[in-house]
This record gives sequence, C-alpha cells and structure tokens, in this order.
Amino acid sequence: MQNREHIRIAILDLYAGEPNQGMRCIREIINQWGDFKQLNVEFDEFDVRQQLAVPDTSYDVYISSGGPGSPLESEGTEWERRYFDWIARMEQWNLEALHVPKKKVFFICHSFQLACRYFQLATVCKRKSTAFGVFPVHMLPYGKEEPVFQGLTDPFFAVDSRDYQVIKPKREKLKAMGAHLLALEKIRPHVPFERAIMGIRFNEHFIGTQFHPEADAEGMHMYLLREDKKQTVIQNHGKAKWQSMVEQLQDPDKILRTHNHVLPNFLDLVLTAQQQAVVPA
Repeated sequence: MQNREHIRIAILDLYAGEPNQGMRCIREIINQWGDFKQLNVEFDEFDVRQQLAVPDTSYDVYISSGGPGSPLESEGTEWERRYFDWIARMEQWNLEALHVPKKKVFFICHSFQLACRYFQLATVCKRKSTAFGVFPVHMLPYGKEEPVFQGLTDPFFAVDSRDYQVIKPKREKLKAMGAHLLALEKIRPHVPFERAIMGIRFNEHFIGTQFHPEADAEGMHMYLLREDKKQTVIQNHGKAKWQSMVEQLQDPDKILRTHNHVLPNFLDLVLTAQQQAVVPA
C-alpha cells in the first residue's frame, strides 16, 4: 500500500472578488483536516472569473467554490469556457486507466449549478424568491448511502444562499452517466413549486451540493447581521424567522454537524484513494 503523506489541493475561487465567508471556511476546513490527519497539506487558489485561472491536473483534489450572480448569464464568456474545459480535462484524466489515483472534485453552490449545466442533467433557472438561511435538506435513497453524507441526520441542516436553482432532473441522462440525485430542498406543501435538487453524485469521482457545506456559525452569523441579508430574510420569512436562524447557529445538530462532516468526509475519500493507489509498473 502506498501511503501518501502529502496532499495537494486546488481551490477554484468563483467569487469574482466579492467579499465572502466561503473561501475562509474552505481554507479552515482544509487546514483543520490536515492537522487532524497529521498530513502535509498544501493548497493553491485559482481566481476563475477575474483572472481566468484554472488548475492543471497535478493536484490530488479539487474544490470549486460558490459565487455571486447568475449561472446562466456567464454562457459564452471566456472564464466559463475555460472552466468547462477544466471539467473536461478532469473527466479525461479519470478515463485513462493508467491514471491512478483518480481526481476527485467537489462543486459548491454556483459551481454545482454550472456543473449541472455542463453535464446537462437538469434545468437551471431563477428562483421566484431568494433562498437565504439555514434550512433542512432531505436525503434521497442514494444520499443515505453516500459516504460524503456519512454522520448526517435526515433531514440535515445546511446554509442555503441562492437566487437560482436546479430542478427537473433528466432521468435518462442521469442513468446513462451513472449519476445519482442525493438530496432535495425542504418540503414546502404551501407553495406549488418543484423542490430543488440539493446534491448530485455526478460520477464516482465528482460530487456537488447546492448548499454550502463549508459554512460555519461565525460566517453565517456575520452574514445574518449584514443589513441587506437581514432584510432579505425578514422580507421573505419575517423577523421571528431571522431571530430563530441566529439562535440555530449555536445548535451543534444544525450547520455545525454539516460543516464538520461533508467536506472532511470528501477529503477522507481522497486520502483513502491515495493510500490504496497502486503505481503502475
């Protein structure tokens, strides 16, 4: 067995220079995971939207962030073309039998929506209203078997922050490429809208979530105290909902559990694949 004590991670930053908590949270999870596993972990960040930067195939694992704006209006832009070319290179690498271990990729929120467009697995469209806050996420059968979701409850709670959504899965396309739906958004019997897809296992090595698994209580608390975010929640859900969301941030069974399990579980899969890799003769 080959024991890889050194892990190289590429973080694709899709925030286009806008202030955010997502990148901080991703960095902290990587550093804490590396310390816990006693690994030599290094990571590089690639500003996809401003600098048109994407990583090469030399990294062990890739995490693609959330980001602002429309996942539809970027169609035809140079940065999206390069981003989709990068996904294609990751796919091609994994198809080569001699390439071991395979490259694992995690797509978060905006990246998840782009990946759904790239693979043409579902409809990506604008929501009727902004989803922002801490919401329950309901697992589907494959979600209950997904190693990345190990340790979560059903439903589990996650941070949702988006104006767009992924709906209307293309079942035949999913089946053809071996993809599986993992989770749906909260049950809303009072509205006549289809529930959005919250997670997809695209293939053996690619996975993505509509929610923010990296979010922590500190970052979410700062967001909720921002006047624009506070007013968004109050206008859509009322002040009592905003107050309850602030209180929920201290509940270890809410977003803290999601923060402590999803990305660390994903990184554990990478480490296991590294340790089990057999170098071709």
